[in-house]
Amino acid sequence: MVEVKEVRTKRQLRKFVDFPNKLYADCEQYIPSLYADDLADWNPKRNPAFEYCEAKCYLAYRDKKIVGRIAAILNHRANEKWQTKRMRFSQVDFIDDFEVSSALFAAVENYAREKGCTEVHGPLGFCDMDREGMLVEGFEHKSMFITYYNHPYYIDHLTRLGYAKDVDWVERRIEAPDDEKILGMISKTANYVIKRLNLHIADIRRQSQYGKYVMQVFRLLNIAYAPLYSTVELTERQIKRYARKFGPLINPQLTCFVMNEKNEMVAFGIAAPAMEDALKKCRGRLFPLGWYYVLRALHKNDAMDLCLIAVHPKLNGIGVNAIILDHVLKGVREMGIKYAETGPMLETNHKIQAQWKYFKSVQHKRRRCFIKNIEAKPERS
Repeated sequence: MVEVKEVRTKRQLRKFVDFPNKLYADCEQYIPSLYADDLADWNPKRNPAFEYCEAKCYLAYRDKKIVGRIAAILNHRANEKWQTKRMRFSQVDFIDDFEVSSALFAAVENYAREKGCTEVHGPLGFCDMDREGMLVEGFEHKSMFITYYNHPYYIDHLTRLGYAKDVDWVERRIEAPDDEKILGMISKTANYVIKRLNLHIADIRRQSQYGKYVMQVFRLLNIAYAPLYSTVELTERQIKRYARKFGPLINPQLTCFVMNEKNEMVAFGIAAPAMEDALKKCRGRLFPLGWYYVLRALHKNDAMDLCLIAVHPKLNGIGVNAIILDHVLKGVREMGIKYAETGPMLETNHKIQAQWKYFKSVQHKRRRCFIKNIEAKPERS
C-alpha cells in the first residue's frame, strides 16, 4: 500500500530534496542540482516567489520507505496573466510503479480542485528561471545542471494518468565553429549592426564588474520573455536572488552585454563553463569540497552551457544576435571550448533556433510540459 504525506518538517524536506539522488544513484546521465538551492526553493522566507505563489510538497511511502515525490505550485500571477486556472506540478520523481505515480498525482489534483483549478500542468517551477519540462527524447545524453533528468517510464505513467502534451522544448549540442568563412561572416555582420545602430559592448573583464548590469539583464529578460509559455515577470527580490544564485558561474569571456548610446541594455547573452561533471563529483553539495570542483570547472573546461540570451523586441530580426555570437565565439576560441549545449528552447520559438543554422549541431534532447483537465470530479468506486 502507498501512503502519500505532505511535507511539513525540515527533516521531511531534506528527504524530499535528496530523493532523486538516491533514485538515480547509478544513472550516469543524471546530474544533481545544488542541494542548498533546492532546499531554499521551498522556504517562503528565502524564495520571493511565495509572495504570489502557494506550494505543497508530498512524499510517497511504501513500508516506511520513500518511493516517490511531487510538488504542487499555484502561481497566481501566471493564472492572472494567462487567464487560466492551473496548478503546476514540479520536481516529480518515482519508482516504476503505477500505484506510486497515481497516488502522487492524485494528491496534486485533489489540492488543485480545492483551490478552484481546472487544469494541472508541468513539470514547471515557480517561474521561468527554474527547471522545467520532462525529458521525452535523449535519455542517453547527460543532463544539464539547469534541467531535469528522468527515466523513460515517466512518460508512460503520465499518459496512463491522462496527461497529454501541451508544449515541447528542444535542446541542441553545437560544435565550436572553426570555419573562418562563417566566423568572418558573423564578425562582419556584428560590426555592421554595431555601427548602424550605434551600439557597443559593455567592457567587462572581471566578475566583480557585473553588479551594475544585473538589474538591467533581468529587466530586459522580463520584456523579451513575456510572450513565452507560462512566463511571469520576475520581481525585484527574485532578480536579486537569481543574480546571487547564478552570478558566480558567469565567465566574462563567455558573456556579452549589448548597450545603446544611452548605455541601456538592448541585448545580452550569458554562457558558462559546463558544471555537470563538477556537480556529479560533489553530489550537488558545495561544502566541504564541492567548491573545489566547481572552481576547477570554471577555469579548465572544453564545454559550455548556453544559459540565457535575449534581444529587446524592438531590435529583433536585424542582426543584433550576431554581436553576441561574435563576442562569445572569441571567448570560446581563447578558452579552447569544443562544444556547447543549449538550454531548453520552445519548439515554436523559431527565432532562437534559427541562429544556430550556420553551426554544426544536432537536436539531441526534447522535453515536455504535460497538461490534464481535472474539471470533472473522479467517479467514486
